[in-house]
Amino acid sequence: MFRDMRRFKQQLPQEECERILRENPRGVLAVLGDDDYPYAVPLNFVFADGCICFHSALTGHKIEAARRYEKASFCVTEQQERSDDGWSYYWKSVIAFGRLREITDEAEKTEKLRLLGNKYFPTEEMTESDIKKNAARCAVLELKVEHMTAKRVHER
Repeated sequence: MFRDMRRFKQQLPQEECERILRENPRGVLAVLGDDDYPYAVPLNFVFADGCICFHSALTGHKIEAARRYEKASFCVTEQQERSDDGWSYYWKSVIAFGRLREITDEAEKTEKLRLLGNKYFPTEEMTESDIKKNAARCAVLELKVEHMTAKRVHER
């Protein structure tokens, strides 16, 4: 169903995919947007239990596309490092494919918002305050990962 990586010698192990997803702050969600045009949007996210979670407004292009068509991809690139030649870079990227679902159960939604908040806010108290203030005004999407690969690239 999913393609093998063409440049398989650059492929990183599954553990490295998961580390990149756990440690990096932003990625790009790609969905089937309006009039079947791809729509890619940079987002904060959290990776847990084989799923990638995002928050969203209750209306708008991203949530409406996710409700209309469940298949999506998500890409994260890790910080670049300059190679010894001084002009080219090494970098790592992950691409995950899966199916989106909107979390409607309030307890599960709160749990995912807590995971997201604790990744970005400096304290758990700030996370809890934000959830109390904003949870009713947001949606939570979960991408259940079906296939994921990572690679290290030497850009020259």
